[in-house]
Order: sequence, then C-alpha cells, then structure tokens
Amino acid sequence: MNHSRPALGAMIYMLLLAVLGLYFAFAAIQGDYGVFRQVQINAEADTLRAERDRLTAELAEIENKTRRMSDDYLDLDLLDQQAREILGYIRTDEIVIR
Repeated sequence: MNHSRPALGAMIYMLLLAVLGLYFAFAAIQGDYGVFRQVQINAEADTLRAERDRLTAELAEIENKTRRMSDDYLDLDLLDQQAREILGYIRTDEIVIR
C-alpha cells in the first residue's frame, strides 16, 4: 500500500525547521543584538556625541572665562560685565530704565 501523503515524521521535522527558522529570524530583527536594537544604539550614540560636543564647548568657554578672571591675566571688560550681571552693579554715570 503506497500512500501519496508524506510521512508524519517528515512533517514534524519540516515544521520544527520552519519554527526554528522563524525564531532565528525574529531574534535577528527584534532580539537584544537585532537590527532594531542596533538602530536604537546608534541613535543614542549620536545623541550622546552631540551632548558631549556641547559640554566640551561649554567647558572651553568656562575655562576661558576662568583664565581671563585669574590673577595672571585679568580682563577688565569681563570683570565689569560679571559685576554688572551677577552683582547688579552700575556705573555712576549710567541711568537704569526698568
């Protein structure tokens, strides 16, 4: 008696291979090291690089102001500006309009 349908073992084997293939395909896309995670990591890295660059520029500006206010090199214009902004000083020949 010759059956035209495949054997049950072969069907189970093919089903197992299909499920295993789907699992690995899903893991390659959605897993911890998948494509979507890599895109997310790259986006976070770009954001952190931009923040690092901003903080580096801010640090350079603060270091410049600190150097200009030091004992070795005193910038009188910067000192005047800081006294006006922080302490609220004005010159005697100025008029303040509020």
